[in-house]
Amino acid sequence: MSQKLTGVRGMPDILPEEIPSWQHIESVMFSVLRRYGYREIRLPLLERTELFKRSIGEITDIVEKEMYSFEDRNGDGLTLRPEMTAGIVRSGINHGLFHNQKQKLWSIGPMFRYEKPQHGRSRQFHQFDVEAFGFEGPDIDLELLLIASRIWKELDINAIELQINSIGTPECRSEYRDVLIKYFNDYRNDLDDEEVARLNRNPMRLLDSKKEKIQGLIKSAPKITDYLDSESAEHFSQLQELLLATGLNYKINPRLVRGLDYYTRTVFEWTTDKLGSQSAVCAGGRYDGLVQQLGGKSTNAVGWALGMERLVELYQIESSSSPEINPDLYLVAVGEKAFSAALTLAEELRNKDPKLSIEVNCGGGSFKVQFKRADKSGAKLALILGEEELHNKKIGIKPLRDDRDQQTVSWTDIATSIKTYL
Repeated sequence: MSQKLTGVRGMPDILPEEIPSWQHIESVMFSVLRRYGYREIRLPLLERTELFKRSIGEITDIVEKEMYSFEDRNGDGLTLRPEMTAGIVRSGINHGLFHNQKQKLWSIGPMFRYEKPQHGRSRQFHQFDVEAFGFEGPDIDLELLLIASRIWKELDINAIELQINSIGTPECRSEYRDVLIKYFNDYRNDLDDEEVARLNRNPMRLLDSKKEKIQGLIKSAPKITDYLDSESAEHFSQLQELLLATGLNYKINPRLVRGLDYYTRTVFEWTTDKLGSQSAVCAGGRYDGLVQQLGGKSTNAVGWALGMERLVELYQIESSSSPEINPDLYLVAVGEKAFSAALTLAEELRNKDPKLSIEVNCGGGSFKVQFKRADKSGAKLALILGEEELHNKKIGIKPLRDDRDQQTVSWTDIATSIKTYL
């Protein structure tokens, strides 16, 4: 016997019983983005490795340790995308989307990072990404936050908190970097080798650490908001005023820096205490220098990415009932002639009502067996077609989810009778 093949570690299947929650969440998000005037863009899974080195930053865990990179047959370095923003920017530059234009875009799909699989973190995961280009002021920052807030509201998710911060310009961060190095150097003996390496290469990464033993050091570290230039400070102040005016609750987290090098000024995370250690559900911020960094003209930009797996889990925790995708009708047909007629009848009903969902019994079976299948399908009604019903041009209608009586109607009255029952 051949050895059974298994899936790739950290790349889970999403099974049919899980899909209704995914589809419901996706439909809500698509609807919200349409109402705010955002358009979809679809991108390839593979990009040139150089794209992520230049955008995310070579001195990051993602680039150094987590990317799925390889050379193709031409020797070109390619990478399975670990995040979406860089690809959207690359596409916008290639196709002139940012030239004298403002763009509001969204995208969704799988991402890939080679890291230790654990709850809330897998090697293939899905992100929903929203980006806006060409807008300078904090009003667009607010709109991105309002979009996320509306998604939570329409999914009836309440256990989620908005945290915001400003990390200023690259010049601000350069000054702050020197201050952090000086601060943490005084406690160098309390840091392990990995933390010392971060201190030497990118000290702001230490503020992202979840290690319990240095949380006290992080809490007492200098705040980046004390080193903002006047324009960044004003931008952050205006954003807070707008948040207050719209009634959107938030918390300032001075340790929030985000893990990618391209961020500037506003950064934010939506977090929850329902998912264990993986608390961030949605995160993002401004990245005003990235378009120019990747070869385009200077373009203001802001966006966020939402982890679909985490949102689905949070939705299932918060929701009192999960959505189901069940057929409206299950057509039971016994006899060769009846089965052939059932397929034709089902097509006629679908033509009359495109929204009607009908599952026709396939694979034969007695009435008893087929009724068990009908009940298991979750259908509201069973349509019953046997040789006698076929001869008389009639069909039985039996409710499966309540105690209403079964009735028999003529073929010409089927559509009307179904509407009455449903």
